Amino acid sequence: MSAAVAAIGIMCKAPQPGRAKTRLATAIGAAAASELAACFLRDVAAAIDAIPATLGRRGYGVYAPAGTEQMLRDLFPAQFGLLLQAGDDFGDVLFGAVHELLAAGHDCVVLVNGDSPTLPPVLLARAIEALRMPGDRMVLGPASDGGYYLIGLKRPHKSLFEGIAWGTETVALRTRERAAEIGLEARLLPEWYDIDDLETLGWLRDELAGKSTRFRGGGPAKATRAFLDTLPQVSR
Repeated sequence: MSAAVAAIGIMCKAPQPGRAKTRLATAIGAAAASELAACFLRDVAAAIDAIPATLGRRGYGVYAPAGTEQMLRDLFPAQFGLLLQAGDDFGDVLFGAVHELLAAGHDCVVLVNGDSPTLPPVLLARAIEALRMPGDRMVLGPASDGGYYLIGLKRPHKSLFEGIAWGTETVALRTRERAAEIGLEARLLPEWYDIDDLETLGWLRDELAGKSTRFRGGGPAKATRAFLDTLPQVSR
């Protein structure tokens, strides 16, 4: 690439009924859960598109399973690329995405989860700016559940993704420890959250209603907001 272009990959599964947001599906139904997941992906993609183009960025859907490409192309902007997830272990999936996107010529890679529809675009921009400073580093966006909603790298450090108990509250901590072990600077972003269950769906409703005291300055989440307006409230 003649100019620096950051890759921003949304880690996602195709929002198929019965396979998407299964914890939420038990409360709101499989069809509603899959539609909500689709709205989340639209809104995270919109957050990427809201990053100033002068910064140099391209969005990707880093997706599974194979065969769902058209479903995802219908959700993402036309200029987004698609990259099929490789590997069974989530660490292998993350490392594979970093490796492939750097090999494609991007100067840095930022991977984000697909379950944070109000993710502020400014955090994505800050991640890119931090990665483009001299010297090697990792940028990490810690999530409220102990994981992370974002990881950014300019080199493919495989050890960051090894020996991590994925899905636990120690993921971000262990990742920072891996970085320290290899002498890699870790730049932290503010905490954000993803939506997996009724409690975090309640957080989202509160944020969109301007009632959250914890998460402020989020993106508009237009698709999610419109769908939630049609979805009956369910007790947490």
